[in-house]
Amino acid sequence: MIRCIDLVKEYPAHGGHRRVLDRVNFQLDRGQRLGVLGRNGAGKSTLIRIIGGVELPTSGRVEHTMSVSWPLAFGGAFQGSLSGLDNLRFICRIYDLDYPATRAFVDDFAELGRQLGEPVKTYSSGMRARLAFALSIIIEFDCYLIDEVIMVGDARFLTRCQDELFGKRQDRALIIVSHDMGFIREHCDHAAIIHNRHFLSYDSVHDAIENYDKL
Repeated sequence: MIRCIDLVKEYPAHGGHRRVLDRVNFQLDRGQRLGVLGRNGAGKSTLIRIIGGVELPTSGRVEHTMSVSWPLAFGGAFQGSLSGLDNLRFICRIYDLDYPATRAFVDDFAELGRQLGEPVKTYSSGMRARLAFALSIIIEFDCYLIDEVIMVGDARFLTRCQDELFGKRQDRALIIVSHDMGFIREHCDHAAIIHNRHFLSYDSVHDAIENYDKL
């Protein structure tokens, strides 16, 4: 499971602090798929980054007894001065992955060609997302964190991403943040809304979407 306990997140602001999340509490069990709805700036991506360990909460904590991905296609951990291949070697060492097999998968999936040998800081945002998504998929996590803003690329690439996540890994837990109601309906079994800093949980995806539409 993943359990968020009294999560609070604040950012410095003019004259004090701006609170984005206020005492968020929920639990996600193995195999469950949670959709998180909210307006722009509501704190959806912030929540995903906290759960994935990219950001620390101001207070509260996250507990988990299953492996959790970083936010899919998050490229913030790349060393920009190193090439894509050097970053790939580093990930392979950390996760004890076979480098030749991992490189073959990344070559095929990300389709970056010779650019893999160039410094990551020269990549476009889409190229960084392709590389990061491929590296996310090659590691078999129990729970994947998905922020719709990273679903970049052409239709063929998106189809391959969705096949990897929702086809081959249909038994995994997911946390998906999105504005797309159809996407949430199709892939989630329960949902929540972040509104006015608070996390509102619903057992029914239909009820969550209906209440979100009324906000």
